Amino acid sequence: MPTAIIADDERLMRDQLRMRLEQVWPELEIVGEARNGEEAVELVGLHQPDLTFLDIRMPGKSGMEAAREIGERSQIVFVTAYDQYAVEAFERGAVDYVLKPSEPERLKVTVERLKERLRAHQGKPGAVVNDSVTAMLSQLAEKIAAPKPKHLQWIQASIGQDLRMIPVEDILFFRSDEKYTCVQTEKFEALIRKPVRDLADELDPALFWQIHRATLVNVNAIEGVTRDIRGRHLVLVKGRSEKLEVSRSFLHLFKQM
Repeated sequence: MPTAIIADDERLMRDQLRMRLEQVWPELEIVGEARNGEEAVELVGLHQPDLTFLDIRMPGKSGMEAAREIGERSQIVFVTAYDQYAVEAFERGAVDYVLKPSEPERLKVTVERLKERLRAHQGKPGAVVNDSVTAMLSQLAEKIAAPKPKHLQWIQASIGQDLRMIPVEDILFFRSDEKYTCVQTEKFEALIRKPVRDLADELDPALFWQIHRATLVNVNAIEGVTRDIRGRHLVLVKGRSEKLEVSRSFLHLFKQM
């Protein structure tokens, strides 16, 4: 059974990659997870995995620095969110890559390539990250050196027995009850346990307005505001029949429109 470790400083990204790998490569055993390059190097020494999935940019020791230390002890698979730069760099090199957030169809292609590489290197050490690959990855690192966004970019939510990584811009609104928060997109509804009060602190306030203690709405999804016979202000959501109540303390948001 092939083994692997996953290194990414974002827990949600580690969880999502693990879940996707379980779907497309159930035989692969994830033997450890690391939050940075230093932990990744330690785990490789401890477990000697066949594969090491390394996020290129991590605090402290980066994925590239960790790959150089790991050397031939494990096959390196770099993980990056920067599609337009990554493809050219990786296709020329002796390493593989995964784009994040990982989608099953795209990940299947990478997995088949990895299986073939493992068969070809059976009983042999991992591939060396050569100078040409290092140079291209250094250029990639320079292009993605901007600070990570302060606000949430993805929501990990449950749909039945499945987990979804949902881009926040695709979410129409969040609405909480006593136990869960509903995450509503145009196509589906999902559930998370994080309350609206916490989401309000983590989401971009220019994109999501809190209109009620239990409701956040995507500004781009607002079609208009109306009043019912009781005098309550209600937000109309594009493409949806339900109306979201606006608390009196949040009415000032719409007086500015």
